[in-house]
Amino acid sequence: MYNEKKHEKSPPADRGQAVAIIIFVLGLGTLLPWNFFMTASQYFNQRLTVPNNTVNGTSGGPTKDYNYDSWMALLSQLPLLLFTLLNSFLYQWVRVRLRVAFSLIAILLLFSITAALVQVPMEPDTFFSVTMATIWFINMSSAVLQGSLFGVAGLFPARYSTLYMSGQGLAGIFAALAMLLSILSNAEKSSAAMGYFITPCVATLGTLVCYLLLPNLEFARFYMNRSQSVSEELSGELISSTVTNHEKALEANVKFIPPKEDEERSSVLAVFKKIWLMALCVTCVFAVTLSVFPVITVRVQTVYKDSASWDKVFTCVCCFIVFNALDLVGRATPSLVQWPSKKSFLFPAAVVCRLVFIPLLMVCNVQNSKLILFSHDFSFVIIMALFAFSNGYLATLCMAYAPQLVRSKDCETAGSLMSFFLVLGLALGASFSFLLGQLV
Repeated sequence: MYNEKKHEKSPPADRGQAVAIIIFVLGLGTLLPWNFFMTASQYFNQRLTVPNNTVNGTSGGPTKDYNYDSWMALLSQLPLLLFTLLNSFLYQWVRVRLRVAFSLIAILLLFSITAALVQVPMEPDTFFSVTMATIWFINMSSAVLQGSLFGVAGLFPARYSTLYMSGQGLAGIFAALAMLLSILSNAEKSSAAMGYFITPCVATLGTLVCYLLLPNLEFARFYMNRSQSVSEELSGELISSTVTNHEKALEANVKFIPPKEDEERSSVLAVFKKIWLMALCVTCVFAVTLSVFPVITVRVQTVYKDSASWDKVFTCVCCFIVFNALDLVGRATPSLVQWPSKKSFLFPAAVVCRLVFIPLLMVCNVQNSKLILFSHDFSFVIIMALFAFSNGYLATLCMAYAPQLVRSKDCETAGSLMSFFLVLGLALGASFSFLLGQLV
């Protein structure tokens, strides 16, 4: 008689928190493309700010408005939306290891090209086209990477999904600090910009190394191998098996009991029916965020215009560093407390309440705005802090709650679907930002 207790295994310890650190680093790596191109707004706008030529060839007249921030946001999210959708359905046909490795290599190459172009003189129109194409392709790779790693993080206990989201929050601080050092450095502008873009190249390479090390850790192998296990003793927790695993089980002289029909992996639609509320919530959270950040927030000016040094770093500090620091705090908070609960009506209510931040940020000291109610720097910082904290906290709860609503074998599908709806929110917010930009 088969003894289920005899073969039951308990998870090993995460020695030195090595897997936790790697999951955190993987989260950081997924959002490097978005954050480094967003935070470099000042660099790109300066290269695009060149007076139009008059008919006789001399320079003069107003500069051409390329609207970099809005186009950057939109062209970042459209490929993310498309390829995250494809990733949700096609992940079963391409091994996750290949998806992650090739995505990181593509991101590394595109960051390297961007760094090299710092020293290459270009006409603004050409530079804008090349930059937008780079943003498109690098976010294609980022979409596949993000969807794949959300699925991987979903294989581990809920704490690791929180760590993954916290790593994504650190990506913003990482990019903002790199930009601040670039601004404060005494190096020539092109050299400082090249150093700024070399930084994500090194970070992306480190992310790739961390991912390749992950399967070599005992704790990681335990949870990652569960996705391919077919033993009955783990049937209530494991993801569906493959023929190869069946053969391995037989070779190991472990009695194989074919999975029942209800133990098969659920369809994408069936999983969505269980997590639809969390999916809509994460869409709303990021739609609100990207509708005003960074398109509106980068236009907020300091009231202390007489201080040249403060004016120089105001946007980097009060917009990007404040947002990313509080966003990171918000992402880390669910590891200590998770409220409201996933079944509470207060959770979707809290998500909807974030809509109030749109008018609040629009009436700050925005350049050329007709309506300013909060002109002081301190008011802007407080609003940005609450805006950022709620973004990180509620988004992380959504991503952590979703896998808890499905069977363990469907966690990867749930993670990929949540990744798609996260990007859908970003795309909707980026599209809405064009309208809001015209209203202030």
